[in-house]
Amino acid sequence: MTNKSYAIIGIAAPIVFLITYIIMSSIRPEYSMFTKAISELGSVDAPKGWIWNSLGYILSGLLIAIYSVGLYKNIINEKSSKIPLYGIFFSGIFMILSGIFPGDFDNKQSTTMLLHTLGSFGSYIFFLIGAFTYPKLMSKKDYWKRAKKATLIFTYLTIIFGAWPFIFSNVPAVGQRIVFFFYFSWIFYTAIKLLNQPTTVYLSKNT
Repeated sequence: MTNKSYAIIGIAAPIVFLITYIIMSSIRPEYSMFTKAISELGSVDAPKGWIWNSLGYILSGLLIAIYSVGLYKNIINEKSSKIPLYGIFFSGIFMILSGIFPGDFDNKQSTTMLLHTLGSFGSYIFFLIGAFTYPKLMSKKDYWKRAKKATLIFTYLTIIFGAWPFIFSNVPAVGQRIVFFFYFSWIFYTAIKLLNQPTTVYLSKNT
């Protein structure tokens, strides 16, 4: 696939997630974005929960995993570490796992809930691994150097707002949504950069 194809896939991931979230939350009048976890849209007893799990987690995760390959191919050099690739790739894979095993919020010790939790935390941990190792690769490419600051800001903000539930315990779910926002901002921003990358090679004046 071309860089453009990978970029479009990366751009599609947050869009699919957002549209699915808006639709699924709007058909649940009792669902509160302030107190309910995003995963509760696809919990074992959620109405039409399979739609959320299929599109919100499985499809979005698959798009992220595919996109990660294109992003890495574009920034890689001969001696590049594969850790950034593995980080974003497995972030998508573990998000898929979260969709395959819906959360059981009434029985948090159930196998499906434990596997869902593993998927959720695994996705975020691998994201951090990828997001904190990509800047080293970006610094070696003139075009990508300018992306380092923004991507690191997005990454640190996911960590900062991860503490939200401990500070604002009356509206704990808001923090989760902000974390997701900056997580997908990282994906969207890098995909836009990949899409807009110039393909024309300019010769220097000395050639």
